[in-house]
Amino acid sequence: MADDRSRKRSPRGAGRTRAPRGSFRVPTARVGSPAVRHRLLLTLIMVAVMALSGRLIWVQGLDASARAEEAVKQRTVTRTIPALRGDILDRNGTVLASSQERYDLWVNQLQVDTYLENSTTAEVTGIPAAAQKLAPVLGWSVTETEEALTGDRGFMYLEKNVDPAVRDAALALKIPGIGADRVAQRIYPAGSVGGNVLGFVGSDGTALAGTELTYDDQLSGTDGTTTYERGAQGQIIPTGRQETTQAVDGRDLVLTIDRDLQWKAQQVAASAADSWGATGASAVVLNARTGEVLALADYPTYDPNAPGEAPEENRGNRSISNVFEPGSTGKVFTVAAALEEGTVTLDSQYEVPYTMNFEGHRIKDALTHEDQRLTLAGVLKNSSNVGTVQISETLPPSVRYDYLKAFGLGEPTGVGLPGESAGVVHPASQWTGRTRYTTAFGQGYSVNALQMTSAVGTFANDGVRVQPRIVAGTRENDGSIRPMGEPESTRVVSSETAATMTELMDNVVEDGVSGASVPGYAVAGKTGTAQVPGGTYTASFIGFAPADDPEIVIGVFVFGLNSFISGGRAAAPAFSELMTFTLQHQGIPPTGKPARVLENEW
Repeated sequence: MADDRSRKRSPRGAGRTRAPRGSFRVPTARVGSPAVRHRLLLTLIMVAVMALSGRLIWVQGLDASARAEEAVKQRTVTRTIPALRGDILDRNGTVLASSQERYDLWVNQLQVDTYLENSTTAEVTGIPAAAQKLAPVLGWSVTETEEALTGDRGFMYLEKNVDPAVRDAALALKIPGIGADRVAQRIYPAGSVGGNVLGFVGSDGTALAGTELTYDDQLSGTDGTTTYERGAQGQIIPTGRQETTQAVDGRDLVLTIDRDLQWKAQQVAASAADSWGATGASAVVLNARTGEVLALADYPTYDPNAPGEAPEENRGNRSISNVFEPGSTGKVFTVAAALEEGTVTLDSQYEVPYTMNFEGHRIKDALTHEDQRLTLAGVLKNSSNVGTVQISETLPPSVRYDYLKAFGLGEPTGVGLPGESAGVVHPASQWTGRTRYTTAFGQGYSVNALQMTSAVGTFANDGVRVQPRIVAGTRENDGSIRPMGEPESTRVVSSETAATMTELMDNVVEDGVSGASVPGYAVAGKTGTAQVPGGTYTASFIGFAPADDPEIVIGVFVFGLNSFISGGRAAAPAFSELMTFTLQHQGIPPTGKPARVLENEW
């Protein structure tokens, strides 16, 4: 205690520095004081104001145009105006494929509620009023329509593919948010008639097969566009930017096909296949002089209005995609080559047994027979394999190969349809063993139906092969037809050889006896039957008429026969029926010129 009391207290202000007398002291500022905080806050506010002012000057002044353009872009919408696809017509102007104008009705549900809201007489406004007006147009109930109009969707389809009359009636109601887009519905008025030729389009209008696909550039046209500014609820801003580029519709395509003849060819092909239990058939009708395809029929076929209902294998074109050995119809090319090269004549004679060896290879005829003494005409009329090989041996294989190629075999026809197979004709250097001989009578190489019909048509056109074509051209606005190029022509044999071949083939079709004969007309033709790998057979008949002044060439082919049935039985009667119809339909009269009688035996 004594010690504590004895301590001296520090004088007041001890340890502090005294200011000199006569001066004043500035108090030290503290951050936590109100004055400091106030000054700091003012400073920050001033900096913020200056930054915002600078940004405002930039946006409203220096960058105003760019910002405005960006805003326009954000509210600008571009919609497509689909072009209508061009029609496909037959040679007589009959429509086979057409695009009907249709509309997809849509609604912006956010706008409908304003319907009649400014009306002073309407008892019901908004969505209920719109539903009452629109329901009869759509054929819906008022309840269904009101449900469709109610919601917060900026875009929703109401009804697709409606008639223009329905679209006009809907838009005439002037219901806010109701609009329509033009679309095209592809239809095929003739149904399955020409289906394999025409092809079809997908639900989005994309060409998928046939002439629709090959000539899509001409048919499709060019879509247009409409561009406009829209408000927050999707409505068009009347004073905003609006630009429209109209669609350019596609061009009409005119085929060489005759609709009625095409129908008949399909009926004949179907009947031939069904009669013999075959898996399919084809029928080809050509104008002998121009190469125009008047009918190109396949069975089974399909309806291009509903392609998905048919198996995929039926939606192609067997007449050009299905290849096969021609069989005996190929004998005419061997005989023609020998005539043209001068190694045989109508006076040539052959001893023809049922079977004969050629350098160790046994060749036989289709049916057993006693030894025969046949002329050139007799070899062809009897369709003798043995006799035909004897004729072929007067020529080097390389020469026969050149003639097969000249007749258009082993090459695409260029008809203008997708999916064509060129077939196969191997070079003569590969004709080893039996092939050297079998190629003489239509085996050892493959062809398609159109190829063979066109090749035989060479004899009907004075020895000149004309490239087959199925498109005549495009139709202009004035109704005229602009051709799409001229078909190529190739002289294969002389006029003399063509005339001799016509006589020989006329000799094959015996009037009133042959199943291929046509009452009142001279017919030239040849049968064919060939076995297909797997055990089935293809039977055919190809011919032309009137034989003394040819105009029409027809080939009938029956595929998938379970047993050997000659072309004379399976195909010749169908040929006769189709040729009779064609000659009458085309108004081609008989010429009445008598055919020269040829000797078949010696």
